[in-house]
Amino acid sequence: MHKDALRVVIILGTAQEGRSGSAVANWFIGQARLFDQFTVDVINLAKVELPLVPPRSTSTDADVLADTAVRLAAADAFVAITPEYNHSFPASLKNLIDWHRTPWQAKPVAFVSYGGLAGGLRAVEQLRVVFAELHAVTIRDTVSFHAVWDQLDAEGNLRSSDAVVPAKVLLERLVWWATALKNARAQQPYVA
Repeated sequence: MHKDALRVVIILGTAQEGRSGSAVANWFIGQARLFDQFTVDVINLAKVELPLVPPRSTSTDADVLADTAVRLAAADAFVAITPEYNHSFPASLKNLIDWHRTPWQAKPVAFVSYGGLAGGLRAVEQLRVVFAELHAVTIRDTVSFHAVWDQLDAEGNLRSSDAVVPAKVLLERLVWWATALKNARAQQPYVA
């Protein structure tokens, strides 16, 4: 690993276990770990129970929020892995974003999507608008899996030969943007 490795937080945007998202996430996490420029942290929203309303200060929910907030704040870059539900992204991902408004500022966000005919791209387009409001920089290049269930092998793993090149391009762009924005934030703090 590179001594000045960038910290990328990969967010598994659905809270539903046992679906195609696990295969997509496992495959992409493996691709990201091939890049020695990154230290990879994974936040699986199926394992993070974010409340829908603000927790009481004595609540154990406050500990969950604090741990997640620290991990997001430490990130130099993000990758959101999202399915498409009803032409949009999952509520669990929006809840995470809404609970943590500032960690995204002046940092790049890339997208890996999956779904049916559209491959999750409608979810990505809506997420771009949300992240723009939070002063994040979204990466143009994405990885999307159309009819993802047809791309799983008998063990439920993603067969991904067609996605290796797009994933490499996405990760190269993410390295560039994460480095550029990290250097810019070091020279002058970003004020939203």
